[in-house]
Amino acid sequence: MLTPERHRIILDVLKDKQSVKIQELVDLTNSSESTIRRDLTQLEEEKYLKRIHGGAALLQGKLSEPNIIEKSAKNLHQKKLIAKEAASSIEEGDCIFLDAGTTTLQMVEYLPTEKELVVVTNGLTIIEPLMKKGLKTYLIGGFLKPITGAMIGRGALTSLEQYRFDKCFLGVNGIHHELGYTTPDPEEAALKLTALRLSREKYVLADHTKFGEIAFSKIAHLSEAKIITGYVDEDVLHQYGKNTAIKVVKE
Repeated sequence: MLTPERHRIILDVLKDKQSVKIQELVDLTNSSESTIRRDLTQLEEEKYLKRIHGGAALLQGKLSEPNIIEKSAKNLHQKKLIAKEAASSIEEGDCIFLDAGTTTLQMVEYLPTEKELVVVTNGLTIIEPLMKKGLKTYLIGGFLKPITGAMIGRGALTSLEQYRFDKCFLGVNGIHHELGYTTPDPEEAALKLTALRLSREKYVLADHTKFGEIAFSKIAHLSEAKIITGYVDEDVLHQYGKNTAIKVVKE
């Protein structure tokens, strides 16, 4: 079978099923596993799909943005591990920015109450857990985006500019080795970029599903933040680790 025909079959299967195993493609195309692996690598480089463990998955739409409820239930165990690792970096006297997001929300549980700590956030859902822990908290102003519960827009940027941070912890929708960190909303991207600029130490908290994804709005280059993540393939770690530090959290 010629390469274009195999590529067409691979993409058709992905459009139908969202993800596919390598062995299934081997059977469908009567090709060797090494041939299919080369096909997947080429199609990933052309930004048609992303490779996942044992197969490939269709990329999400560049404007695709699940709501808080949808995101909260996905990969919860991995998010908790990432959040715990991120919280372990907090030091006495830190001023931190917690981005709106479901992994940063999980981080609140692990924030130390015995240390002096100031938290600034744009996440409406993060406020109540922070209050229950008794942590000194500032909520920035701006426009409330219902789908993510994030304060964004000009007012949020102006408010955020009043602070400086020892550390920031951000969520993103896409991490790509060439195109960097991305998110669907340009206004959220601008806020995250500002938080990066105002912070001494910068962390992106992301589970394995974010690798290879590309959303509409660029936040920053890969090198501008350290990534804390859960399980990732060795080849992904090698590819992305050339451009930034990656902490892989294990059980």
